[in-house]
Amino acid sequence: MEEIMTYALFGYICGSILFARVAAALFHQDREYEKSEDGNPGTVNAFRYGGFWCGLITLCGDLLKGFIPVFLFASTHEEGIFFMPGALVLAAPVLGHAFPLFHRFRGGKGIAVSFGCLLGLMPFWRPFAILAGFFLLFSLIVVITPNFQRTLVTFLCSTFTMFLRFGVCGISLGFLFMTCIVCLRLHMSRELRMKMKIALGHSR
Repeated sequence: MEEIMTYALFGYICGSILFARVAAALFHQDREYEKSEDGNPGTVNAFRYGGFWCGLITLCGDLLKGFIPVFLFASTHEEGIFFMPGALVLAAPVLGHAFPLFHRFRGGKGIAVSFGCLLGLMPFWRPFAILAGFFLLFSLIVVITPNFQRTLVTFLCSTFTMFLRFGVCGISLGFLFMTCIVCLRLHMSRELRMKMKIALGHSR
């Protein structure tokens, strides 16, 4: 258990590095994302307010800080990620991103980091495919707007599917933790709560 906590702590510290701030500082656009409605230090706002390179650095950084801790644990503990304690390692980078140690516990929503964590499970690709599949479904086919509700529905549907597909194990429980963290950050977000709209992609 001590080793599990070491990996989880490492994941939390990695998650606490907000690459949106790092990239903005590199391009002398410090905290440009705060101009956004939600003030979220994440990938979308980095692209929107910082430009392509700022967004790309943020995206790569957020993916890697989720990927590296989970991959290191999963590659040295082949079955460990399937057991309950492995859930802590899986969710730790998302917790760090949402409540970063280095930024007064004021972080982002954790969407890109969640994808990075699931990429860390490779070659076990199904959890990543589930989350990506629901994001594509609700973005292109059965389109849910605004983004706030789309993210919420995507993570909830992905959680249900993972428990249905994998049962109660470290991966599904870890993703449940991730979903709780993302939902909490969404609830704490300052963006306006607009009414959810659903439309078929071709009828938009």
